Amino acid sequence: MVGPLARRRLLLQAAAIAGGALVPQAWTPALAQARLGEDPFQLGVASGDPTADGVVLWTRLAPRPLSPDGGMAPAPAAVDWVIAEDEALTRVAARGQTLAVAEAGHSVHVEVSGLRPDRVYFYRFYAGGHASPTGRTRTAPLAGADVARLRIAYGSCQKYEAGYYPAYAHMVADAPDLVLFLGDYIYEGDATDKGVRRHPGPEPMDLAGYRVRYGAYKSDPQLQAAHAAAPWMVIWDDHEVENDYGGDQSQDDVDPALFLRRRAAAYQAYYEHMPLRRAALPVGPQMQLYRALTWGRLAEIQLLDDRQHRPHRTCQAQANGKLIPDCDERRDPTRSLLGPEQEAWLMERLASTQGHWNLLAQQTLMGEGVIPGPLWSNDGWDGYPATRNRILEQWRRAQVSNPVVLGGDIHTFVAGDLKLDPEGPVIASEFVGGSISSLGRSNAAMALLQSANPHLKFGDGEVRGYGLVDLTRETCAVRFRAVESALVPQSPIRNLAAFVVEDGERGLKPA
Repeated sequence: MVGPLARRRLLLQAAAIAGGALVPQAWTPALAQARLGEDPFQLGVASGDPTADGVVLWTRLAPRPLSPDGGMAPAPAAVDWVIAEDEALTRVAARGQTLAVAEAGHSVHVEVSGLRPDRVYFYRFYAGGHASPTGRTRTAPLAGADVARLRIAYGSCQKYEAGYYPAYAHMVADAPDLVLFLGDYIYEGDATDKGVRRHPGPEPMDLAGYRVRYGAYKSDPQLQAAHAAAPWMVIWDDHEVENDYGGDQSQDDVDPALFLRRRAAAYQAYYEHMPLRRAALPVGPQMQLYRALTWGRLAEIQLLDDRQHRPHRTCQAQANGKLIPDCDERRDPTRSLLGPEQEAWLMERLASTQGHWNLLAQQTLMGEGVIPGPLWSNDGWDGYPATRNRILEQWRRAQVSNPVVLGGDIHTFVAGDLKLDPEGPVIASEFVGGSISSLGRSNAAMALLQSANPHLKFGDGEVRGYGLVDLTRETCAVRFRAVESALVPQSPIRNLAAFVVEDGERGLKPA
């Protein structure tokens, strides 16, 4: 572990670089006003983290996305923005100018306020004589508003090499009010000779490398179209930094101080490329990502970060890769997958939520996934089962209305119920929304997993796609949307499976 003095020094250095660079008083070069010869909006536009009176608008100036600097000069660049109530941008609601600076990758995060609640808006950026594509976004309803319905699309795991993104074309056509991305936005590995396209450059270890990797992913037109269609709320999993990392522990157990430098670079690049608020601005290797969204009285969504704050892996003496037998440490109640501060925050949110539906958006399969042996994965909730049990107990103790879990990570569509005891009552249901392009496991393997875990009611790892949630006061309806093939840029889609959770009744049902 990194000592407190070393950690504090690292954080202070990062604050001077990352934080100071985003404070206007720290900008000393002359403002770049010259025309840009190339279109700087090669990475598209996005919006996110809506509130009842505002939303975050995002872009990054990058005329050459696969260059570490995006092809921009070091000087700051002026960026104008406008948001309006119509697609022609004639009924202007707000407009302004901001600066894109090299220290932040010339990214732009505009926190618009003063908008009307529960409204659709359109927005655009202008810089260097160029106009961005027009994006569509919306605000959330007022906290106490009586909302009839909410449509959420959610997905994860979009390995660039493994497939194309035809799922996003269908997601746009499904017209969600909100998109949840639940982790593995990029994959950090070296380029391979497999798959349909190639990662640019070697595995990223520094900020320049991560910027190039995001430049490749965000250049995809189908991903850009999905970002421009609705506001997104994003959380990460492991590949945004390194496969299977947790806390300050890397997959290969390198020196934690060295790994935290890499994590700091990865977190900075993540912030630069996501429509996040300034509250999420990383300070060195630390970044505030967990948060909640209220959608009138209909729903509250709690979004978790189960990577940054977890303690080291458990039961390592007997581990076979990430699979472990049972041991006392695995069940140690002091170990928290979320860390004590985030877990306390979640318990408070669950105790005070007024949402009719409460969606817990997190990275992976929350329910137990024991493998005959028995063996458990130490890379998720099964490595920290006391954390899962405390959440289940809080849902029951606080009488939380209609809890539902959404997840990703495992590249497999899964639907199941959550219980404290195998013979006890259902407390919540969960739906893992497959993967956008990352390859999954065989259905034969899924059948074995389901036979050992009867609370898992459905599993399919052989298709790619996303989940679609339709909420009303009466039902939470979930459809698993599967494309025919992610190996081609355009592909038909079908409803792989459909489920419903009814108001006040615990447990999923086939729809």
